Amino acid sequence: MDTITHTLFGMTIFGAVDKRQDDKKTKIAMFVTAVGASQIPDSDVISSLWDTEGMYQMWHRGITHSLFMVPIWALLFFLLSIWFLKRKDWRFLFVPLIAVFIHNTADLFNAWGTGYLEPFSSIRVTFGTIPIVDFVIWTIIAIAFFSRKLWNKERHQLYRLVWILIIAHVAIQTGQGYLLYKQYEDKYEQVALSASFLPWHFSVIGRNEHTVEIFDDALFTSPKLQYTLKSAEEADLDTLFAEVPEAKTLYEWSPFVVIVDDQERLGIYDPRFYRNGQSFLFEYIEKQ
Repeated sequence: MDTITHTLFGMTIFGAVDKRQDDKKTKIAMFVTAVGASQIPDSDVISSLWDTEGMYQMWHRGITHSLFMVPIWALLFFLLSIWFLKRKDWRFLFVPLIAVFIHNTADLFNAWGTGYLEPFSSIRVTFGTIPIVDFVIWTIIAIAFFSRKLWNKERHQLYRLVWILIIAHVAIQTGQGYLLYKQYEDKYEQVALSASFLPWHFSVIGRNEHTVEIFDDALFTSPKLQYTLKSAEEADLDTLFAEVPEAKTLYEWSPFVVIVDDQERLGIYDPRFYRNGQSFLFEYIEKQ
Protein backbone atom coordinates (compact mmCIF):
# COMPACT_ATOMS: atom_id res chain seq x y z
CA MET A 1 0.00 0.00 0.00
CA ASP A 2 1.04 3.63 -0.30
CA THR A 3 2.54 5.71 2.51
CA ILE A 4 -0.72 7.56 3.19
CA THR A 5 -2.66 4.32 3.63
CA HIS A 6 -0.05 2.90 6.00
CA THR A 7 -0.20 6.13 8.01
CA LEU A 8 -3.99 5.87 8.18
CA PHE A 9 -3.63 2.27 9.31
CA GLY A 10 -1.36 3.38 12.14
CA MET A 11 -3.77 6.12 13.21
CA THR A 12 -6.68 3.68 13.11
CA ILE A 13 -4.75 1.13 15.19
CA PHE A 14 -4.07 3.90 17.69
CA GLY A 15 -7.76 4.78 17.71
CA ALA A 16 -8.71 1.15 18.39
CA VAL A 17 -6.60 0.99 21.58
CA ASP A 18 -8.50 1.58 24.83
CA LYS A 19 -6.66 4.57 26.32
CA ARG A 20 -9.20 5.73 28.89
CA GLN A 21 -6.80 5.19 31.80
CA ASP A 22 -3.71 6.64 30.08
CA ASP A 23 -2.02 9.95 30.72
CA LYS A 24 -1.05 12.35 27.94
CA LYS A 25 2.55 11.12 27.72
CA THR A 26 1.46 7.52 27.29
CA LYS A 27 -1.07 8.48 24.62
CA ILE A 28 1.57 10.38 22.66
CA ALA A 29 3.97 7.45 22.93
CA MET A 30 1.22 5.07 21.79
CA PHE A 31 0.43 7.27 18.78
CA VAL A 32 4.10 7.44 17.75
CA THR A 33 4.42 3.67 18.21
CA ALA A 34 1.33 2.81 16.17
CA VAL A 35 2.18 5.12 13.28
CA GLY A 36 5.92 4.40 13.41
CA ALA A 37 5.41 0.64 13.39
CA SER A 38 2.98 1.01 10.50
CA GLN A 39 5.75 2.70 8.50
CA ILE A 40 8.93 0.95 9.63
CA PRO A 41 8.95 -1.88 7.02
CA ASP A 42 9.31 0.77 4.31
CA SER A 43 12.60 1.90 5.83
CA ASP A 44 14.14 -0.38 3.21
CA VAL A 45 13.86 2.48 0.68
CA ILE A 46 17.23 3.69 1.93
CA SER A 47 18.79 0.65 0.24
CA SER A 48 18.59 2.62 -3.02
CA LEU A 49 21.42 4.79 -1.70
CA TRP A 50 23.96 1.96 -1.93
CA ASP A 51 22.39 -0.14 -4.67
CA THR A 52 25.05 -0.53 -7.37
CA GLU A 53 23.84 -3.86 -8.76
CA GLY A 54 20.25 -2.99 -9.71
CA MET A 55 18.80 -5.01 -6.84
CA TYR A 56 16.51 -2.35 -5.39
CA GLN A 57 13.39 -3.92 -6.90
CA MET A 58 14.11 -7.06 -4.86
CA TRP A 59 15.35 -5.27 -1.74
CA HIS A 60 12.32 -2.99 -1.49
CA ARG A 61 9.52 -4.92 0.16
CA GLY A 62 11.98 -7.71 0.78
CA ILE A 63 13.22 -8.90 4.18
CA THR A 64 11.78 -5.88 6.03
CA HIS A 65 8.32 -6.98 4.88
CA SER A 66 8.67 -10.62 5.89
CA LEU A 67 6.85 -12.48 8.66
CA PHE A 68 10.28 -13.13 10.15
CA MET A 69 10.74 -9.42 10.88
CA VAL A 70 7.34 -8.80 12.49
CA PRO A 71 8.36 -9.75 16.06
CA ILE A 72 11.79 -8.13 15.62
CA TRP A 73 10.30 -4.75 14.68
CA ALA A 74 7.77 -5.10 17.52
CA LEU A 75 10.48 -5.85 20.06
CA LEU A 76 12.41 -2.79 18.92
CA PHE A 77 9.44 -0.52 19.59
CA PHE A 78 8.78 -2.24 22.91
CA LEU A 79 12.34 -1.60 24.08
CA LEU A 80 12.11 2.02 22.97
CA SER A 81 8.90 2.45 24.96
CA ILE A 82 10.60 1.03 28.07
CA TRP A 83 13.52 3.41 27.52
CA PHE A 84 11.36 6.53 27.19
CA LEU A 85 8.45 5.68 29.51
CA LYS A 86 10.57 3.95 32.16
CA ARG A 87 7.96 1.23 32.63
CA LYS A 88 6.72 -1.93 30.99
CA ASP A 89 3.41 -1.70 29.19
CA TRP A 90 2.77 -4.80 27.12
CA ARG A 91 0.51 -2.87 24.79
CA PHE A 92 3.71 -1.33 23.40
CA LEU A 93 4.67 -4.82 22.24
CA PHE A 94 1.25 -5.90 20.96
CA VAL A 95 0.45 -2.66 19.11
CA PRO A 96 3.62 -2.63 16.95
CA LEU A 97 3.26 -6.39 16.47
CA ILE A 98 -0.20 -5.81 15.01
CA ALA A 99 0.89 -2.71 13.06
CA VAL A 100 3.87 -4.37 11.35
CA PHE A 101 1.86 -7.52 10.64
CA ILE A 102 -0.88 -5.43 9.01
CA HIS A 103 1.68 -3.50 6.92
CA ASN A 104 3.46 -6.61 5.67
CA THR A 105 0.27 -8.56 5.07
CA ALA A 106 -1.60 -5.70 3.39
CA ASP A 107 1.21 -5.31 0.87
CA LEU A 108 0.65 -8.90 -0.27
CA PHE A 109 -2.66 -7.92 -1.81
CA ASN A 110 -1.43 -5.44 -4.43
CA ALA A 111 0.54 -6.20 -7.57
CA TRP A 112 3.93 -5.22 -6.12
CA GLY A 113 3.84 -8.03 -3.57
CA THR A 114 6.43 -8.65 -0.85
CA GLY A 115 9.19 -11.02 0.19
CA TYR A 116 6.77 -12.35 2.80
CA LEU A 117 8.70 -15.58 3.35
CA GLU A 118 12.23 -14.15 3.36
CA PRO A 119 14.89 -15.14 4.34
CA PHE A 120 13.59 -18.69 3.95
CA SER A 121 12.31 -18.17 0.41
CA SER A 122 12.95 -15.50 -2.22
CA ILE A 123 9.53 -16.00 -3.79
CA ARG A 124 7.67 -12.73 -4.31
CA VAL A 125 4.18 -13.27 -2.88
CA THR A 126 1.52 -11.16 -4.59
CA PHE A 127 -2.24 -11.49 -5.02
CA GLY A 128 -2.98 -8.34 -7.03
CA THR A 129 -6.49 -8.04 -5.62
CA ILE A 130 -6.21 -4.65 -3.90
CA PRO A 131 -4.87 -1.47 -5.58
CA ILE A 132 -1.84 0.16 -4.04
CA VAL A 133 -4.09 3.16 -3.27
CA ASP A 134 -7.48 1.86 -2.15
CA PHE A 135 -10.06 4.64 -1.96
CA VAL A 136 -12.60 2.33 -0.31
CA ILE A 137 -10.28 1.96 2.67
CA TRP A 138 -9.72 5.73 2.74
CA THR A 139 -13.49 6.29 2.66
CA ILE A 140 -14.18 3.89 5.53
CA ILE A 141 -11.58 5.59 7.71
CA ALA A 142 -12.72 9.10 6.70
CA ILE A 143 -16.37 8.36 7.53
CA ALA A 144 -15.37 7.08 10.96
CA PHE A 145 -13.17 10.11 11.61
CA PHE A 146 -15.80 12.69 10.70
CA SER A 147 -18.62 10.86 12.49
CA ARG A 148 -16.73 10.10 15.69
CA LYS A 149 -18.57 12.84 17.63
CA LEU A 150 -21.87 11.19 16.73
CA TRP A 151 -20.67 7.84 18.07
CA ASN A 152 -22.42 7.26 21.39
CA LYS A 153 -20.18 4.42 22.56
CA GLU A 154 -16.52 4.30 23.55
CA ARG A 155 -14.29 5.81 20.85
CA HIS A 156 -12.00 2.79 20.53
CA GLN A 157 -15.01 0.63 19.66
CA LEU A 158 -15.66 2.82 16.62
CA TYR A 159 -12.17 2.18 15.26
CA ARG A 160 -12.45 -1.53 15.96
CA LEU A 161 -15.57 -1.46 13.80
CA VAL A 162 -13.50 0.30 11.13
CA TRP A 163 -11.07 -2.62 11.12
CA ILE A 164 -13.93 -5.10 10.76
CA LEU A 165 -15.18 -3.17 7.71
CA ILE A 166 -11.68 -2.95 6.17
CA ILE A 167 -11.14 -6.68 6.61
CA ALA A 168 -14.59 -7.37 5.11
CA HIS A 169 -13.77 -5.14 2.12
CA VAL A 170 -10.42 -6.86 1.50
CA ALA A 171 -12.03 -10.29 1.83
CA ILE A 172 -14.86 -9.48 -0.59
CA GLN A 173 -12.56 -7.88 -3.16
CA THR A 174 -10.01 -10.68 -2.90
CA GLY A 175 -12.71 -13.32 -3.16
CA GLN A 176 -13.91 -11.77 -6.41
CA GLY A 177 -10.37 -11.56 -7.71
CA TYR A 178 -9.81 -15.23 -6.92
CA LEU A 179 -12.96 -16.26 -8.80
CA LEU A 180 -11.88 -14.20 -11.82
CA TYR A 181 -8.43 -15.75 -11.69
CA LYS A 182 -9.94 -19.24 -11.76
CA GLN A 183 -12.00 -18.32 -14.84
CA TYR A 184 -8.82 -17.49 -16.78
CA GLU A 185 -6.58 -20.18 -15.34
CA ASP A 186 -7.53 -22.86 -17.89
CA LYS A 187 -7.23 -20.48 -20.85
CA TYR A 188 -3.65 -19.31 -20.31
CA GLU A 189 -0.31 -20.78 -19.36
CA GLN A 190 0.22 -17.95 -16.86
CA VAL A 191 -2.25 -15.52 -15.28
CA ALA A 192 -1.76 -12.46 -13.08
CA LEU A 193 -4.11 -9.92 -11.51
CA SER A 194 -3.77 -6.21 -11.00
CA ALA A 195 -6.61 -4.52 -9.13
CA SER A 196 -8.16 -1.40 -10.61
CA PHE A 197 -8.78 1.76 -8.59
CA LEU A 198 -12.46 1.11 -9.33
CA PRO A 199 -13.76 -1.33 -6.68
CA TRP A 200 -14.40 -4.89 -7.85
CA HIS A 201 -12.61 -4.30 -11.17
CA PHE A 202 -9.36 -5.93 -12.23
CA SER A 203 -6.85 -6.08 -15.01
CA VAL A 204 -6.43 -9.77 -15.81
CA ILE A 205 -3.20 -10.54 -17.64
CA GLY A 206 -2.94 -13.87 -19.44
CA ARG A 207 0.04 -15.29 -21.29
CA ASN A 208 0.26 -18.04 -23.90
CA GLU A 209 3.71 -18.51 -25.42
CA HIS A 210 4.54 -15.22 -27.24
CA THR A 211 1.17 -13.54 -26.68
CA VAL A 212 0.06 -11.57 -23.63
CA GLU A 213 -3.53 -10.34 -23.40
CA ILE A 214 -4.80 -7.80 -20.88
CA PHE A 215 -8.49 -7.68 -20.00
CA ASP A 216 -10.53 -5.26 -17.95
CA ASP A 217 -12.92 -7.50 -16.08
CA ALA A 218 -15.21 -7.77 -13.07
CA LEU A 219 -17.14 -10.67 -11.68
CA PHE A 220 -20.51 -9.26 -12.75
CA THR A 221 -19.58 -7.78 -16.17
CA SER A 222 -18.27 -9.06 -19.48
CA PRO A 223 -14.49 -8.93 -20.02
CA LYS A 224 -13.09 -6.24 -22.29
CA LEU A 225 -9.86 -6.95 -24.14
CA GLN A 226 -7.66 -3.88 -23.72
CA TYR A 227 -4.32 -4.92 -25.16
CA THR A 228 -2.73 -7.75 -27.09
CA LEU A 229 1.05 -7.74 -26.66
CA LYS A 230 3.69 -9.77 -28.45
CA SER A 231 6.77 -10.93 -26.58
CA ALA A 232 10.02 -11.62 -28.44
CA GLU A 233 10.77 -14.79 -26.49
CA GLU A 234 13.62 -15.77 -28.80
CA ALA A 235 15.62 -12.62 -27.97
CA ASP A 236 19.00 -12.98 -26.26
CA LEU A 237 18.81 -10.97 -23.05
CA ASP A 238 22.43 -11.45 -21.90
CA THR A 239 23.52 -8.07 -23.25
CA LEU A 240 20.56 -6.34 -21.64
CA PHE A 241 21.24 -7.96 -18.27
CA ALA A 242 24.94 -7.07 -18.48
CA GLU A 243 24.31 -3.40 -19.25
CA VAL A 244 21.17 -2.90 -17.18
CA PRO A 245 21.27 -5.12 -14.07
CA GLU A 246 17.86 -3.74 -13.06
CA ALA A 247 16.46 -5.67 -16.03
CA LYS A 248 17.68 -8.99 -14.63
CA THR A 249 16.14 -8.11 -11.27
CA LEU A 250 12.84 -7.23 -12.96
CA TYR A 251 12.95 -10.54 -14.86
CA GLU A 252 13.29 -12.45 -11.58
CA TRP A 253 10.85 -10.24 -9.68
CA SER A 254 7.88 -10.28 -12.08
CA PRO A 255 5.54 -13.26 -12.51
CA PHE A 256 6.27 -12.95 -16.24
CA VAL A 257 7.51 -10.23 -18.59
CA VAL A 258 7.03 -9.03 -22.14
CA ILE A 259 10.26 -8.89 -24.16
CA VAL A 260 10.79 -6.06 -26.65
CA ASP A 261 13.35 -6.61 -29.42
CA ASP A 262 12.95 -4.21 -32.34
CA GLN A 263 15.17 -1.91 -34.37
CA GLU A 264 15.33 0.66 -31.58
CA ARG A 265 15.33 -1.17 -28.25
CA LEU A 266 15.96 -4.40 -26.43
CA GLY A 267 14.11 -4.56 -23.15
CA ILE A 268 11.57 -6.17 -20.87
CA TYR A 269 8.55 -4.87 -19.00
CA ASP A 270 5.99 -6.08 -16.51
CA PRO A 271 2.58 -6.22 -18.25
CA ARG A 272 0.70 -5.84 -14.95
CA PHE A 273 1.64 -2.16 -15.03
CA TYR A 274 0.87 -1.61 -18.73
CA ARG A 275 -1.20 1.53 -19.28
CA ASN A 276 -1.65 3.77 -22.31
CA GLY A 277 0.87 1.96 -24.45
CA GLN A 278 3.67 1.57 -21.93
CA SER A 279 4.56 -0.10 -18.66
CA PHE A 280 5.66 1.69 -15.53
CA LEU A 281 8.27 -1.03 -15.03
CA PHE A 282 10.30 -1.10 -18.26
CA GLU A 283 14.05 -1.70 -18.45
CA TYR A 284 15.78 -1.47 -21.83
CA ILE A 285 18.83 -0.45 -23.83
CA GLU A 286 18.89 1.57 -27.02
CA LYS A 287 20.29 -0.15 -30.07
CA GLN A 288 22.99 1.60 -32.05
